[in-house]
Formats: sequence, structure tokens, C-alpha cells
Amino acid sequence: MASLQRTGLQARILSSEEEEKLKRDQVLVSEFKQQKLEKEAQKNWDLFYKRNSTNFFKDRHWTTREFEELRSCREFEGQKLTVLEAGCGVGNCLFPLLEEDLNIFAYACDFSPRAVEYVKQNPLYDPERCRVFQCDLTADDLLGHVPPESVDAVLLVFVLSAVHPEKMHLVLQNLYKVLKPGKSVLFRDYGLYDHAMLRFKAGSKLGENFYVRQDGTRSYFFTKEFLARLFADTGYEEVVNEYVLRETVNKKEGLCVPRVFLQSKFQKSLKNPNRATLGLGHQVGSCASPLTRRV
Repeated sequence: MASLQRTGLQARILSSEEEEKLKRDQVLVSEFKQQKLEKEAQKNWDLFYKRNSTNFFKDRHWTTREFEELRSCREFEGQKLTVLEAGCGVGNCLFPLLEEDLNIFAYACDFSPRAVEYVKQNPLYDPERCRVFQCDLTADDLLGHVPPESVDAVLLVFVLSAVHPEKMHLVLQNLYKVLKPGKSVLFRDYGLYDHAMLRFKAGSKLGENFYVRQDGTRSYFFTKEFLARLFADTGYEEVVNEYVLRETVNKKEGLCVPRVFLQSKFQKSLKNPNRATLGLGHQVGSCASPLTRRV
């Protein structure tokens, strides 16, 4: 059972024990191991899908409910939308979306070739309604599959957190190029002080709010300020940017698990739609939080 609360103000307040745990955990993973993790990022996600097949994530039937823009961005009733799901995994968001809205054509991509193959093998996969491909969103791969300024909405759901913070701006720049002027990126990902962040053991920290799991996959935990600056520096305009607090209760085990997500909408500017093609410089330090990929 879960209760859901939205708040535009802040991430959740920590207990004294949680604050003490984060203060103690300041030792970073060695630079050598960090470089190895970056080099083997695709391999580690491929191994994740090899171990878990299509059974790890639940289907996300909440997408159209949580992102009403998928309906409201239509200029007329029955308009066929073109959507890009950046980081589609094995289709847990893609297939429910296509089932719920028959007037959507979806591009979908993932870093893991194995995940892409699982999508193509799904009985619901229809090349007339969706096109899936392997893609490194931090590289200049996307335009080889998706025409420039052709997409009505981009779904970026529990994906950017898996990217190194120094490369996140590259993802946003590449998405900017395929998005129509005035259209939006719909974002949901881990927020600061989410329960998953506090579960990491000592020796898992890569940087501020950035951790590595035992299987080598990584996760960043966003603040509103970091995310807003990241999108603004890439030419987007903020529409909505708020924390979503969720309390999951396991009655059988007597556990109450606090979840913190960040749900946002950032729009491609109508004033300067080609900004992302200008080769913007970006320093991750400029997005550092002022506050002390699995759902």
C-alpha cells in the first residue's frame, strides 16, 4: 500500500540517525574504479538485463495519469503524437503507453542492446506503431534514428540518474535536437534522500548524491536546484519541477519505506530552438546542489 504526496518545497526531512549515516559516509570510490565503471557502464546494464530478463521492473501503467501532457499537448482531438522514450529498458513504460493511447507513434531507445532485443521479442511489439533501437544518449547517435525537431514529447523516466553527472548535459542536448520547438521533456527520477540513497553501504559513494550498486550500475539522486540548472543551461524553460513523496508500507514486515522522486516538465524554447546545436560548454560544478534506474 502506498500514499502519494506532492511538494514543491523540499525533499523529505531526515532523522538524526539518517543524517549521521550520511555524514559518516564521505569516502569516495577510487578514481581508477570510477573510470572502470564509466568504461563498463553499457556492459553492466547488459549484464543486469541478462540476469533479470524482463522480470525486474513492473509495467508503468501510471504514465498517462502522471504525465497528463501526453494528452493535453495535442492541438486537436485525435491528433497522432510522436513520442520518444529515452531509456526504454524492456518496455515497461512503452507497451502500456501504446495500449492506452492508440494515437501515439513511439521511438524508443536504450543503452543496453539486450534490453532492446527484449522489446523486439515482446508479442506487443508492432513496427507500425513503434521503432526501438540501441543508442548512447550521451553520444551523437540519436539523430541517426529520429529526425530533427520531429518529437511531440520526450519521456525521460528513471534514466538520467544512471548517467554520470558530467555527461547529463549531453543527454539533454541530444534530446533537444529531436524535440519540436515548444514541446517538452517529461521527467521523473530519484530525488534527494530517497530510501534507496540511504540504503547504500559505505564504499559505494562516487560523488555528491552519486552512488554505485553492487552490480556496477550507478544512480544519482537529484535536487530541484541541480535539475533546474541542468535543463536551463541546455536551453530549456522550466514548467513544473517538484518533489513527489511516496510512503510505501509493507504491513507483513512492518516496514514503512519513504520514497522521494522528482517529477518535472521542461519545455524547448520557441525563441531559440537551435541552441542545443551550438556546442554549449557545461561544467558540472555549476550545477552542484546547495543542499547538504530502479522503480
